[in-house]
Amino acid sequence: MNFIIPFIILITVVVFIHEYGHYYFAKRYKVGVTDFSIGFGKEIFGFNDKSGTRWKFCLIPLGGYVKFFGDRNVFSQAEQEEILKKYSKNDQEKLFITKPLYQRALIVFGGPLANFLLAILIFSSIYMFIGKDFTPAKIDKVSIDSPAEKAGLLKNDIIVGVNKNKVLSIREVSTFINTSTSETIDITVKRNDREITFQTKPRIIDSKDAFGNAIKKKIIGISITPATNDINQKKLGPVSAIYYSIKEIWFVSKTTLGYVGSLITGNADTSQLGGPIKIAKISGQVAEFGLLAFISTIAYISISLGLINLFPIPLLDGGHLMFFLFEKILGRPLSQKTQEGFFRIGLFLLISLMVFTTFNDINTW
Repeated sequence: MNFIIPFIILITVVVFIHEYGHYYFAKRYKVGVTDFSIGFGKEIFGFNDKSGTRWKFCLIPLGGYVKFFGDRNVFSQAEQEEILKKYSKNDQEKLFITKPLYQRALIVFGGPLANFLLAILIFSSIYMFIGKDFTPAKIDKVSIDSPAEKAGLLKNDIIVGVNKNKVLSIREVSTFINTSTSETIDITVKRNDREITFQTKPRIIDSKDAFGNAIKKKIIGISITPATNDINQKKLGPVSAIYYSIKEIWFVSKTTLGYVGSLITGNADTSQLGGPIKIAKISGQVAEFGLLAFISTIAYISISLGLINLFPIPLLDGGHLMFFLFEKILGRPLSQKTQEGFFRIGLFLLISLMVFTTFNDINTW
């Protein structure tokens, strides 16, 4: 139960926000919405609103969907002429497929957009009311014969950058090093009022994260300490908070895309790839650290959900946006047969990924 309840709360929040993004733009452009579901399978409870939409929670809490009027699912496509014959003129105006291309694209993009906006809201609130850390990082020790020593790093160097990422906080140093997908890592330090960049080749060791989970950790052989006597945590104004929130989303997205790229080239550590079981485990572990840590995790999962849904894979939002791009180029939608072929490929890819991540989750439990 320590894992299940936090996991259900986390998934419910990020999925609801995602689907509400689709729902918002659908209602804005007068597309009929018959169902708004959190979860799949048998309905546990629900209600109908004034417009006739059925809002419901279902048995399997691993996703959700918004079902449009006249469609068998959220974004089903068929030959338009065959569909239009089945509806009156008034009902045709509520169909998703009769809307202009830009409106359909916004309805599809609305889900990922809502996830990013949720992350901005969470991060901005934390930065405004709790604060953001700006404690500079100073090298306190360089291990003998370590990658750092070989590169030329010295005690009392102030770390100001890692792989072209500006280091604003002592907490960012380890994050930037361990999220790097390259074999070498550039460390930029301030020494005698000069900025110097050193190239290091980190060692990879078996370690554990803060929750005791096995991980592969990159080390360069330094220990760091605050460059000032105190931790410098500042409460930000709204504009600065939003700026740093967007910056954090960009970093997470860039890092994720880099990892996906390394997966494609076969250079990534696939043991760290997880699915619902791993998310459930982490959500339970994070919840034990307190509400702030749990809310922050919701933000990071929301970013991941929004970004992954933009991948150009059929069945995901990005796949439908890809179809709309083809429609814009060709001047007509792809045929139903062609789209169904893409959907089969997308289904195969998603099932394969789900099986692989589930296998990984079970092995690392």
